[in-house]
Amino acid sequence: MSAIPVVALSIRQPWAWLILHAGKDIENRSWQTRFRGRFLLHASKGMTVNEYWNARRFAAGRMLIGREFPGRSELERGGIVGEAEIVDCVDRSDSPWFVGPYGFVFRNAKPLPFHPCKGALGLFHVPPFTHQPPE
Repeated sequence: MSAIPVVALSIRQPWAWLILHAGKDIENRSWQTRFRGRFLLHASKGMTVNEYWNARRFAAGRMLIGREFPGRSELERGGIVGEAEIVDCVDRSDSPWFVGPYGFVFRNAKPLPFHPCKGALGLFHVPPFTHQPPE
């Protein structure tokens, strides 16, 4: 078993899924961060029908070839779904995912087994837990 970082960032679905499965390498925010390093990716509990379809349309021209977009009921919400690394915070980028005004640049995103927990605004701390790495 390996220890998981205890800093998390809550992201609404389907954006969290896009980070973990479709190459979304930037999370757009209205605020900057100085944080760099590994963090847990928390999928927010809320997701409206309009948010789902707007994200799906936005992602249509940006997703990696061969990825099928999940249905609304397939998206895990209200807990930890993965981890990634924030390597920069930018105010411009060539990434097709960037719309600004700030973008948290992600690397090495990977899914984790779902772990229910409450989210919060901004980067937040969660109680430490462990996971079994996939074989």
